[in-house]
Amino acid sequence: MRVLVVEDEAPLADAIARGLRREGMAVDVALTGDEGHEKASITRYDVVLLDRDLPGMSGDDLCQEIVASDELTRVLMLTASGTVSDRVEGLSLGADDYLAKPFAFPELVARVRALGRRATPAAPPLLTVGDVELDPAKRTVRRASGPIDLTRKEFGVLEVLMAAKGAVVSSEELLERVWDENADPFTTTVRVTVMTLRKKLGEPGIIETVVGSGYRVRDTGPAKG
Repeated sequence: MRVLVVEDEAPLADAIARGLRREGMAVDVALTGDEGHEKASITRYDVVLLDRDLPGMSGDDLCQEIVASDELTRVLMLTASGTVSDRVEGLSLGADDYLAKPFAFPELVARVRALGRRATPAAPPLLTVGDVELDPAKRTVRRASGPIDLTRKEFGVLEVLMAAKGAVVSSEELLERVWDENADPFTTTVRVTVMTLRKKLGEPGIIETVVGSGYRVRDTGPAKG
């Protein structure tokens, strides 16, 4: 899941970003409304966490811009204004959810995950290819031989590939969906992650390289029961 945090209080923005990254999300940070607008114009985010009171472009204006430009991106407003009228006003601007500060971080994570599910086409509770089974909610992967321990990035790559249902996914798309803006687009990080992922998944391999295009998963046969 790709998330943008637009919050002018740098310590809070960094704390939110660190916490969401520990939950396996790819997170970018903007400290002004203008910076948030620029990032949202370039990258398709699943969820934008947006403070209403921002320097430069206001959070209200940015929310309206996001809603008008990309119906898939979900907006969660984070603000110190927590009255009923403030919440109604924020939601009337097109925000999908509203959370007043201070907030409990587990609740924030739960709301972000819920919005993230609405930002992408509905996926089955379990993703299955052959005898490989991935549970997005529990963040677990199993094969017939038992559970497989993956890093956050390995899990993210496998989830994107399995959700694509055999369609080819480019390295650029994997980099955008699983990593954040700090990832160097000219590195071999995607190739190396796919290589280690293949080793952990074992044989028969389910990840196929499509030369010049990217990667896809292929069904190796019926799941073993």
